[in-house]
Amino acid sequence: MYPEDLKYTSEHEWLRTPGEHEGAVRIGITDFAQDALGDIVYVSLPEVGETVAAGATCGELESTKSVSDVYAPVSGEVVAVNGGLDATPELVNDDPYGGGWLFEVVPSDPAELDGLLDAAAYQATLAG
Repeated sequence: MYPEDLKYTSEHEWLRTPGEHEGAVRIGITDFAQDALGDIVYVSLPEVGETVAAGATCGELESTKSVSDVYAPVSGEVVAVNGGLDATPELVNDDPYGGGWLFEVVPSDPAELDGLLDAAAYQATLAG
């Protein structure tokens, strides 16, 4: 349920290295998060070229239950967003680790990746 090759945050985001763009990491939300949100009906993401700061709000996911903030797991420049979510936001529910990815960032400080959780540590946060 939580792929071993990803890094995670306690705010329920995942990161895949490398992303599609050189030097970038791909970011999405975990299966736990999409399940807790319910059916996602709208996605608001940062724009390409925007700079995001680790831990800061950079977007929103709106579901039939609530609106939830998306936090940047690392600082850096946004180099891609998943434009497919405009027409089909439910991809976040259907395929959170694949087609439901959110955006890509080129980290300004790659050392920030070292502070993220592995799959086992992330699952331990859910159990506690």
